[in-house]
Amino acid sequence: MKSPLKIAVAGLGTVGAGTLQLLDRQADLLAQRAGRRMVVVAVSARDRRRDRGIDLSAVRWYEDAAAMAADSEIDVVVELIGGADGIAQKVVDTALEHGKHVVTANKALMAHDGTRLAALAEDKGVVLSFEASVAGGIPVIKTLREGLAGNRLARVYGILNGTSNYILTTMRETAHEFSEVLVEAQKLGYAEADPSFDIDGIDAAHKLAILASVGFGRPVDLEGVYAEGIRHVSRLDIDFAEELGYRIKLLGIARLTEEGLEQRVHPCMVLRSTPIAAVEGVFNAVVAEGDFVGRVVLEGRGAGAFPTANLQTLPGVPIERHQGAYYIRLMVLDQPGVIADVAAALRDEQVSLESMIQRGRAPGEAVPVVLTTHVTVEAAMRRALARIEALDTVLEPPHMIRIEDF
Repeated sequence: MKSPLKIAVAGLGTVGAGTLQLLDRQADLLAQRAGRRMVVVAVSARDRRRDRGIDLSAVRWYEDAAAMAADSEIDVVVELIGGADGIAQKVVDTALEHGKHVVTANKALMAHDGTRLAALAEDKGVVLSFEASVAGGIPVIKTLREGLAGNRLARVYGILNGTSNYILTTMRETAHEFSEVLVEAQKLGYAEADPSFDIDGIDAAHKLAILASVGFGRPVDLEGVYAEGIRHVSRLDIDFAEELGYRIKLLGIARLTEEGLEQRVHPCMVLRSTPIAAVEGVFNAVVAEGDFVGRVVLEGRGAGAFPTANLQTLPGVPIERHQGAYYIRLMVLDQPGVIADVAAALRDEQVSLESMIQRGRAPGEAVPVVLTTHVTVEAAMRRALARIEALDTVLEPPHMIRIEDF
């Protein structure tokens, strides 16, 4: 057997401690599969006294993680600090510059700086692996790069944030509102004290930028990702979705069109019969659609080598040029002429209605009205909604959710 692979781990939070435990408990299995033993010889973390569930007395501790990354005895540096810049970026840069392989779960760093880091790794002849940066333990990066290498992908999409999926699932199952379920998720540890990164779609946008780069062979383009969260999704929307035969999911979608590549994160209505609709709770899922293999679905709990050579210059497609169907919920005064005014705004923008739901009658009072449209251009939909919002009989901004045809 070859000499041991010497590993240094930077960051010993939940993920870092779990990595150490896995390497220890699965040492024999990993040695059998890799053909050499893997030994953690150095770590760096702020708190030495914290119990990580494993004996670290024989491991070298570094106060400076970047200095550890330059240690000549280290073969592989595992970066689990997190963040798009600062010490995490310095650790990865230092390791690559010193000819060491890097493994990272840092989605923010890869989404912001992945293309440059990949080029540096290639120049130094080392591997930059980032499988855990997207969809937790689901091996989606390897699947896209290797398992589907013989396919041209048309679309890659998925549930990329377990916190948002848990909230939407629980809202439907308990009939509670968003704010109530968010508090529960925070108590259970599924949501942070400041949950904006998860519920505003930022986390999913980072992951989608990475998936789009891998799946479509283009430089990472985080700025080209349209991101919208779930704060505006109400229990009423979830009830109407069920009535119409849909489930609401926060999805990240990368789709190849004639104009270029769409990258978007937002709540979607998906038919209950689709595989993605059945993914519940804190679970993640990624779906890839290839020209030969068809649809591949990967699912797992959320909690690869980066493409560098032969990157394509695919133009990004802004969200305003997206074409699709829409769900619109209005809160209007129940009086004659309201629906005619709404229909006129849609007609003038060439938006065609597919269905309408109005529950009950309450003359002179506020009532919800739900509309679904046929496929139209988003820019036209937004112009129509701006006109509708300006009507005196419309009492709050229209709520729009895109309907996806999977």
